[in-house]
Amino acid sequence: MLDSIFASLLASSALPSVGLGVIFVVSALAATILPMGSEPIFLGYLALQPEFFWAAVLVATAGNSLGGFITYWMGAGAQLAFQRWRRPRADVGGSAVAQQGEHRTVGASDSPGPPSSTQREADASLATRSSAQQTRAQVWVHRFGAPILLLSWLPVVGDPLCAVAGWLRLPWLSCLIFMAIGKFARYLVLGGVLKLLLP
Repeated sequence: MLDSIFASLLASSALPSVGLGVIFVVSALAATILPMGSEPIFLGYLALQPEFFWAAVLVATAGNSLGGFITYWMGAGAQLAFQRWRRPRADVGGSAVAQQGEHRTVGASDSPGPPSSTQREADASLATRSSAQQTRAQVWVHRFGAPILLLSWLPVVGDPLCAVAGWLRLPWLSCLIFMAIGKFARYLVLGGVLKLLLP
C-alpha cells in the first residue's frame, strides 16, 4: 500500500509540468532553516527526465537562491529586532545608573554625578564583546564579505552564512548574485556527474 503511494507520487513528480515545480519548492525550502536537502529530488528527476537537464538546473538554482535570500532577510530581521529589544534595556540601564549616581551625590562619599560618557561607552563595549559569541560563519562573513556566499550551498554552514550576511546587512544584491552563482555551480556539477554515471 505504502509502496504504491510512494511510486505514484514519484511518477507524478517526474512529469515535466509537475516535477519542475516540486524541484523549485523543495530547493527553496532546503535553503531555509528547515533540515532537508534538495539533492534527492533533483537527481531523481534528472534520472527520469534527463532531457530536461538545463531546465532542472535553472529551476533548482532559482528555488535554492530564493530560499537563501529568505534566510538572508530572516537574519536582517533578527538583527533589527535585537536592536529594538536592546535599545529600551539600554535606556532603562542608563536611568538606573543615573539614579545610582544621584544617590551617591546625596551621600557625598564618592565623586558627584553620573558616570561619564567614556565610562558608559566602555561598559557598552564590554557587554557587546561578552554577549557576541562569534561563530565560524560570522568569522568567514566578516573576513570575506558577500563573496563567501559562493559557499552558501554547503550542508552545515551554508544557511548560517546567509543569515549572518543578513544580520551584518551586507548589500542584498551582491549577496543574491553570489548565492545564485554558487548554487548554480553546485547543481551543474551534480547533474553533470549523474549524466556521466547514467548509461
